[in-house]
Amino acid sequence: MAKKKEVTVEAKLRALYDLQLIDSRVDEIRNVRGELPLEVRDLEDEVEGLNTRHQKLNESLLNIDEQIKAKKNLIEEAKALIKKYNEQQKNVRNNREFNSLTKETEFQELEIQLAEKHIKEFYTQIEQKNEVISATKDRLKERENHLKHKKSELDAILAETEKEEQALIKKSEEYKASIEERLVIAYARIRTNVKNGLAVVPIERGAAGGSYFTIPPQVQAEIASRKKIITDEHSGRILVDEVLATEQKEKMAKKFSKL
Repeated sequence: MAKKKEVTVEAKLRALYDLQLIDSRVDEIRNVRGELPLEVRDLEDEVEGLNTRHQKLNESLLNIDEQIKAKKNLIEEAKALIKKYNEQQKNVRNNREFNSLTKETEFQELEIQLAEKHIKEFYTQIEQKNEVISATKDRLKERENHLKHKKSELDAILAETEKEEQALIKKSEEYKASIEERLVIAYARIRTNVKNGLAVVPIERGAAGGSYFTIPPQVQAEIASRKKIITDEHSGRILVDEVLATEQKEKMAKKFSKL
């Protein structure tokens, strides 16, 4: 691999600050989206869960219907047996056969009573499940409408910003490739450790951007000389002078307007 061309510290600082401006712009775009992608994903999961619940409830209704049919068939079979036993009782030869058929008849009558009790319970279950299904359908409809609204909102933001975001990400990678690896690693580490993702900041009113800690005049002079890379002793962020920052902001603003 070809060796990277030797560059001045000033050029490195300008490249790092340009990279920061690019990445900060990506951060801004993503902040506009905010929690929307997560909200959409959560809503999609909830809708999927409600659909699964609705499907299982309908399946359980079908299962109950099958059980009701089975109990009704059992009742019909029991009635047929009772009729048969009643006919047989007319032709019995002794009390033992009569009593035996009577017991069989009583057993089938108990089977009918038990089956009718179960059928009644099944119809109660159907009524309860239909109430749950109705509530689930209402909730599903409400969540689907909410999801549709949130997706529309997200799609509108994506349509507006996705092209710029992708162009910026590509540009960020290009800039990283042009900066020596150790600086890119340090930059990435600082970005991860600071709340707002600002790894390279200018001096503003005698302090590092966003900080209240004053930087000694001698250090400010060193930063302005652009002879070495200096970091803020409090936050660890890389510091650049205000003039350099203003120049790079104007340059990058023109580039951003063309994306």
